[in-house]
Amino acid sequence: MNVKIFDLQELAEESEGEYVLGLKDLHTHAVYIVYGFLEPGETGRKVLPGKGHEEILSITKGEVRVKTPDKTFKLKSGEAVHVKEDDEWTLENTGDETVFYVLAGGHPPKVH
Repeated sequence: MNVKIFDLQELAEESEGEYVLGLKDLHTHAVYIVYGFLEPGETGRKVLPGKGHEEILSITKGEVRVKTPDKTFKLKSGEAVHVKEDDEWTLENTGDETVFYVLAGGHPPKVH
């Protein structure tokens, strides 16, 4: 069995705070994961699943403010929300510690 381990922290650091582990690395459209972090005071990180995609946003450390067109809410370590294909959200770190998050994505039924 061939197992490849990806250092998502290092890849995110090299990619301005966010890395998508998906088609390029996995050679499949079925699933992907986004690993990212926001430094204290960092704002404007977009969450845009796009047509034919849905994601689950999970905060693994810290707390972020999530802005949607309709409302703003906080999401903290251990919490997760479902992001649908048409959603356009923005993440902001208003705290004093680095926030780490994961977006797990896939395709809803009947897309592929």
